Amino acid sequence: MKFSLPQKPWHGNAFIEIETPGDWDVEFCPMQGYDDAALPFAEMEAALKHPIGTPRLKDMAAGKKRAVIIFDDMTRPTRAFDIAPMVLDELHAAGLRADDITFVCALGTHGALTMADFRKKLGSKIIEKYRVFNHNIYENCVDVGKTKRGTHVLFNREVMAADLKIGIGLVSAHISAGFSGGGKLLLPGVAHIDTICHFHSTDAAMDKNNTGMGCHTGNILREEINEAAAMAGVDFIINVVVNGRGETTNIFAGDLYHAHDAAVIKAKQTYQTVNRPKDKDLVIANVFSKPNENLIAVLLGSSALKSTGGTVVVIADSPEGQVPHYLFGRFGRDYGGRLYPNGSIPLNLKLIVMTSYPDRTSLDWFANPESGFIVRSWPEVLDLLGPEYGSGTNVAILPNAAMQYFIH
Repeated sequence: MKFSLPQKPWHGNAFIEIETPGDWDVEFCPMQGYDDAALPFAEMEAALKHPIGTPRLKDMAAGKKRAVIIFDDMTRPTRAFDIAPMVLDELHAAGLRADDITFVCALGTHGALTMADFRKKLGSKIIEKYRVFNHNIYENCVDVGKTKRGTHVLFNREVMAADLKIGIGLVSAHISAGFSGGGKLLLPGVAHIDTICHFHSTDAAMDKNNTGMGCHTGNILREEINEAAAMAGVDFIINVVVNGRGETTNIFAGDLYHAHDAAVIKAKQTYQTVNRPKDKDLVIANVFSKPNENLIAVLLGSSALKSTGGTVVVIADSPEGQVPHYLFGRFGRDYGGRLYPNGSIPLNLKLIVMTSYPDRTSLDWFANPESGFIVRSWPEVLDLLGPEYGSGTNVAILPNAAMQYFIH
């Protein structure tokens, strides 16, 4: 059987075709909103002009002197180039000039974006007219206090200097916080490394039973995110939900909490896996939206295998390779960020990563990267699988393995 899988959201938004052996028992397991229609521009504008729980943005901007627009990075398919111009129209209608408006990329602990990345994310016209900065997790952060759980919160100085704070980001299933978006643009997006480290270690350890992909209600990390974002004073948030090609299908704009809660309701429907795969011999986990964070696909794919183990084939075709990660990443032969290593490849898991751009550090999220295999093509994958995966092999294909989630 042949399957077309989406690839490279920032490099042509193409497809890759793979063909599975005819004697395999293959189950295609897309997310529910895989084929949802893209939202027309008129409906995007309407969502922005009729926000949830706040006045219209241009009314909120009246009399303000300095605005900041926080946006997510290249690990998210958010098409900020469609939305940011609409936001700017609202701000200019309120009297703000280009020099009064700054863009800050919410990198968290990811590597900095290049100007080429900014052009893809925001569009050339914005880059030419407005100041656009990367967040720096080590410098230029200001103290805004402590949360009730003891997280010492320091946020980006440029963000905190603005008297109008606006966020643009994706809401999708998230590996620990349940769903991304909302105040996550602040924590960890524009927080200091000390704040982020406490959040990912101490806070996360307090209640692991209520964290994980798709876990929203009672998620301790989401509660911490909301409290920290409130301390920053976020005025207006724009949350997007996307389909299997990364096209915007829904926009929820307005109040930090109410708009995000509304977005999560839709996100739960959109990203839920139609057929929850279980007890598979082999899982093919295609990473469209975050090919530079293939660890997510490994975790989702392995959860669909038999209890005795099996094989996960991750298709992660990223010209940039894996994103530099200053918290979990490796920065030497046997050392890395403060929380490195993020885990190990289990003995009962055979891991194959397929990419047209192989590099030796592709599996450096793991303490034992040499336990995995990195290949260039689908025929090489089939060669590695060999006779072990013959007639009757139970297979699941996840076309959006970094966005979709399973209901347990």
